[in-house]
Amino acid sequence: MNAEKLMSFLISPDHTVVEAMQKIDSNARGILFAADESRKLLGVVTDGDIRRWLIKTGELKGSIESVMNRSPKTIRPDKVSASREYMEKLVITALPVVNESGIICDVIFREPKEGGCIKRKGHLDSVSVVIMAGGKGTRLYPFTKILPKPLIPIGDIPIMERIINKFREFDVKDFYVTVNYRKNMIKSYFSEISSDYSISYVEEDKPLGTAGSLGLIPANFEKPFLITNCDILIHADYSDIYRHHIESGNELTIVTALKNIVVPYGVIHSGENGGIERLEEKPKLSYFVNTGMYILNPDIQHEIPQETFFHMTDLADKLLKENRKVGMYPISEDSFLDMGEFEEMRRMEEKLNMKTE
Repeated sequence: MNAEKLMSFLISPDHTVVEAMQKIDSNARGILFAADESRKLLGVVTDGDIRRWLIKTGELKGSIESVMNRSPKTIRPDKVSASREYMEKLVITALPVVNESGIICDVIFREPKEGGCIKRKGHLDSVSVVIMAGGKGTRLYPFTKILPKPLIPIGDIPIMERIINKFREFDVKDFYVTVNYRKNMIKSYFSEISSDYSISYVEEDKPLGTAGSLGLIPANFEKPFLITNCDILIHADYSDIYRHHIESGNELTIVTALKNIVVPYGVIHSGENGGIERLEEKPKLSYFVNTGMYILNPDIQHEIPQETFFHMTDLADKLLKENRKVGMYPISEDSFLDMGEFEEMRRMEEKLNMKTE
């Protein structure tokens, strides 16, 4: 590994978790090694460490020093040939090569064996997914004058098919799709492709919002189920999201994504009597945003008003006002792809390494 690539896996321990999430997005390996200016290893931090920190504290400005594991596993340069066996034994996917002075000189990754893959942690074969696909997609007009939003292609695959394919990676096979606008086109498309999963359509006679149509689903879910908008794609471990929902005791879990916004101006921080205390050039603001993916306990489905326009955010507000447990599962900015607007749709295509014709 050359020096430039190695630096993509190193971070100073005084950097913030937000900066770490951005760097992890950039290196696409889910891990960073905290090091000083001489590259001396100080600790290791993974995307899972950061996620647990954010769930526990909600603090975006916390430093890596507060999050990192200070006793990372390492290997010496003369032992590199045994690195794969060592990583398999420890059940880890990355291992820093550290010399006698504690300096990181390389990082080795455990790749899948030829013809195989690294085993996934969990599966969701008994979990149902509801895809909200009834909207008109007015923000994508004139595309949606011809096609319903779920069938707009990202590359050469419709967005809803990409969503289903992602869930299939975790063995989900039971899908409910709420439809309204150009519903026959959606049904026709999915009836013509071979599949190893089932789709039950829930037809809205009128728009009911992202939660209102749940009351039309005839099934009585026996365990928490997932809900997703039809215009987003989440790159994350869905089984871990589901596990977190169960273990946290949430009644509703919202998958949230980090969003960084740069103010394109110099910002004035003012004091009394028109005085200026300081100036800040193009500050960056960081927030968690609602991605449009949720996990909901089955009994909550029956608390949604019947035949009433009702959004998932209305449901969240209702539960919060009743002091019931609503939680989040945070993911990084680049793990959330949204095609609700043209600019975001282009970003999704780029992220998936696709080109529009």
